[in-house]
Amino acid sequence: MMKRILFVLLLGMVVFSCGKKSENTMTVTGNIKGLKKGTLYLQQFKDSTLTVLDSLEIKGDGNFSFSEEVGNPDVYYLYLKKEDNNDINDRITFFGEAGQITINTSWNTFDTNVDITGSKSHEKLLEFYEMISKFNIKELGLAQQAALPEFQEDSTALDSLQKILDQNTISRYRYALNFGLNNGDSYATPYLMITEAGEANPKYLDSIYKGLSPEVAASKYGIALKELLDSQN
Repeated sequence: MMKRILFVLLLGMVVFSCGKKSENTMTVTGNIKGLKKGTLYLQQFKDSTLTVLDSLEIKGDGNFSFSEEVGNPDVYYLYLKKEDNNDINDRITFFGEAGQITINTSWNTFDTNVDITGSKSHEKLLEFYEMISKFNIKELGLAQQAALPEFQEDSTALDSLQKILDQNTISRYRYALNFGLNNGDSYATPYLMITEAGEANPKYLDSIYKGLSPEVAASKYGIALKELLDSQN
C-alpha cells in the first residue's frame, strides 16, 4: 500500500513538473477575428534563416496559443498562411520576451490592425515606430509635392522643398539617436539602432552602445551593434 502511495505521489510530481512553465517561458496567445481556416506559424530568425518554431492549424476558431523557451528578448514573427493563395499582409513582427504576450488581430487586416500587449520591449518598439512614422509620412508628402508640375518647373521652389526634406531627414535621425541615448535599458534599442539608424555617425552610435545596460549590451542585438561599430573603424 505504501509503495502504491509513493508511486502516485511521484507520478503527480512528474506531471506537475512537466506542465510547469519556467521563468523563461514566453506564452503567446490571442485571437484572429474572422479566421475560419488557415495555419499559423511562430517564426524567428536563427543564423540568418527564418525558422519555424511552432505551428497551429486553425479550423473555425481564431484562438491560438504558443509557448516557447526564450533567452533575451528578441524579434519573433506570426505568419498566417490563409486558404486564399495570397501572401500579402500575413506576417506580424513583435518583440517577444518571457511572460504572457497577447496578440489580437483580424484575418483580413492581419498585420495592419493588430493589438499587442504584455511585452515591455515591444512597447518601446511601438513608441519608436509611431514617432518615426510621422517623419516618414512627411517625407512622402514632400516627395509627392516635388513631383507636381509647378515645382518641377520652378527650380527655386524645388530647392526650398529639398531643404525641408533634408531637415526632415536630420530630425528623423536626431529623434532616433536621442531615443537610443534615453533607452539604454531596453532590448529594443540596439535592434532599432541597427535597423533604423545604422547609417548615422558612428560616434553617436558608439555613445548609445556605451550607454546600454550590461544585460542589453550582452544581448543578441547589443552584440550586433558592437560588431557594426567595429566594422566601421
